[in-house]
Amino acid sequence: MRLMQSEVSYDLARQQRKSKNPWEAKIWRCLRNRKFYGFKFKRQVRIGVYIVDFCCDEKRLIIELDGGQHNSIDAKIKDLEREVNLKNKDYKIMRFWNNEIDNNMEGVLENIRKFLLD
Repeated sequence: MRLMQSEVSYDLARQQRKSKNPWEAKIWRCLRNRKFYGFKFKRQVRIGVYIVDFCCDEKRLIIELDGGQHNSIDAKIKDLEREVNLKNKDYKIMRFWNNEIDNNMEGVLENIRKFLLD
């Protein structure tokens, strides 16, 4: 029996929620359980055919964390295509590099706060 794309995506999202990388874990500690200014965030959320790292539906905000694999030309093209599709669904995307999470977490959180409260 062949699984449909949506079934695979739900399985993959579920799998990714169970195993987070260190940068996702670090920012998730700040965003989870409405800790961040009372906004509800979810992680590894399926939106259409995409799975996003973090999403606040109330503000239509997606937060993506990028590692070095996002530096290649192919990855940049895929990321751009993905962003266009998500923006067409009225989402705003904020992207942060993993090293920003390590070296400037306060700045990352301030940028998110500004978006949410402005």
